[in-house]
Amino acid sequence: MQVTLISYTDNPEQVCVQAGKVCYSPHGIKQIQKHLSKEKDGAFLARIIRMGHLSVIEHASFSFMIEGISRACSHQLVRHRIASFSQKSQRYVDEKQFDYIIPPSIAAHQDAVKTYNQFMEQTMAFYNELVDHGIPKEDARFVLPNATETKIFVSMNGRELLHFFEKRLCQRAQWEIRAAAEQMLDLVKKIAPNMFSTAGPGCVYGSCPEGTLSCGKSNEMRKKYKSAVHKESDS
Repeated sequence: MQVTLISYTDNPEQVCVQAGKVCYSPHGIKQIQKHLSKEKDGAFLARIIRMGHLSVIEHASFSFMIEGISRACSHQLVRHRIASFSQKSQRYVDEKQFDYIIPPSIAAHQDAVKTYNQFMEQTMAFYNELVDHGIPKEDARFVLPNATETKIFVSMNGRELLHFFEKRLCQRAQWEIRAAAEQMLDLVKKIAPNMFSTAGPGCVYGSCPEGTLSCGKSNEMRKKYKSAVHKESDS
């Protein structure tokens, strides 16, 4: 899997700070911009995010290219409705030699991975046979498995990203989308550390939202994500 940050709002934290100060200042935008201070404004942004005033970070947008994931993973990604997606199409792209993702749990078992690979080879052969018979790719794709590798271009605003991280960094999230979320968080924290200073699974700043289905690792998660915040603030 590879996640690439393609583009983002220029000076995203400064943009969001200006939006936030509009709410609390009697002055116009020129006066607000005149008194911008990187050091003070970072603290201002972090504070209003902790207060839950998250509408201001909707003004910053981030676009990612996510490659080497399964269709099973991309189906989970597109459930995040306040986002934009452009995905490799199985209607138009030939899948005669499709790549596929092997879950670690299968890869760890020699017999299982052997059977898994054989199944993929058989599926590929059947897909090729359908296409060779003149079946349109959009119909031949019906036999392709969820494991088929895909690529997807994703854009989200800052607020939706925080929500995405809350849900998908949870230990109960599927391993593949969790790995994508980890890479996405690492990338955006380099660009907007104050905006994502509280990013993490739902249990980090409150009780576990999973209730009786909890993984039981809330303390471990708090230590991991809160310590990351402290390390960045100390640097």
